Amino acid sequence: MKSNLMNILQNVTLRNLSNYKIGGSASFFAEIENPDDVRQINPDDFKKVFVMGAGTNILISDDGFDGLVIHNKISGIKHEDIDLKIGSGVLFSDVLNYCIENSLSGLEWAGGLPGTVGGAVWGNAGAFGEETKDSVYEVESIDLYTKEKKVRTNSECKFGYRTSLFKQNNDRELITEVFLKVKNGEKQDIIKKTQEKIEYRNIRHPMDYPSLGSTFKNVSWRDVPERFKEEFKQYIKDDPMPIMPTAKLIFLAGLMGKRIGGAMISDKHPNFIVNLGNAKSSEVLELIDLAKKTVKEKFEIDLQEEIQILK
Repeated sequence: MKSNLMNILQNVTLRNLSNYKIGGSASFFAEIENPDDVRQINPDDFKKVFVMGAGTNILISDDGFDGLVIHNKISGIKHEDIDLKIGSGVLFSDVLNYCIENSLSGLEWAGGLPGTVGGAVWGNAGAFGEETKDSVYEVESIDLYTKEKKVRTNSECKFGYRTSLFKQNNDRELITEVFLKVKNGEKQDIIKKTQEKIEYRNIRHPMDYPSLGSTFKNVSWRDVPERFKEEFKQYIKDDPMPIMPTAKLIFLAGLMGKRIGGAMISDKHPNFIVNLGNAKSSEVLELIDLAKKTVKEKFEIDLQEEIQILK
């Protein structure tokens, strides 16, 4: 290991950094607080490299990760004209609190959204028919290998359903700063709309157990076989395009409440796999495989994971 970064640690347990409370150790671990820290890391010194935010969307193997985990803690929120300039390691909940304090509107849809701003951009996180891309003006990143700073407009980020250029590039770049468009609004109205989304999540989602949120992406309506469309048309939602909710597919497949060891397909929201206590990553993976196999057999639909699997 030849990296110049002074605070690279070895054999760091990751489970406490994951929303799931599951996972082994990283062989190497570095916490970065500014773009200059990124430039001190040489990825070629490690077998593999993974960039981690708040750990809200990552299933970490019990065997750990034999490489370098870069924990993104780049902070800072500034209001510049119609934009918010945000460090990529800032929690989205902190951004929403800033918006409330400063009467800035446009992000109320993200009430209760877990994770960091960088993670939301990386996966184009969305909810209630809206997506992160709808608010992105510009994204700054650093190529981990060349150390080149890149600045991209919204269209250059190649956003798609739960994806972006950064995700497609397989973590070659680390997002450092994000510019989100906002507008002036009425503080009480912003509070009301944000709280409505938080309360919806609290009521509908299994918040009493650790989870990673939605395990699978929703299914585009165009990917639903014709012979099922008449039966399923009552369930169509916009996310933001017409989709068949994966939670409904798993429910119809009879898997709600299915348990393997300490992991369970939630009996409250079947697209969540919850950790009932001391669940293993292998048990979660078994449930993922079971859901994919059963939905494929019953409905001829291929489910795709929304979560990341780190191993």
